[in-house]
Amino acid sequence: MKKNMGAIDRTIRIIVAIIMAVLVFTKAIHGTLAYILAILTVIFILTSLIGFCPLYVLLGISTLPKSKS
Repeated sequence: MKKNMGAIDRTIRIIVAIIMAVLVFTKAIHGTLAYILAILTVIFILTSLIGFCPLYVLLGISTLPKSKS
């Protein structure tokens, strides 16, 4: 897996994941939506930690800065 996520993208995903986790754990959101947000939270955290997003591959996107070499 070649990394395709830049630092800003990874940081934004972590912040969004934290917000979603707080909403789920404080029961501000409940039911099916809470389960969906919990799954998205895990996905956002995992993709941020490894720096690879499979959806970006399908869409042909990369947020990594261009290398100078």
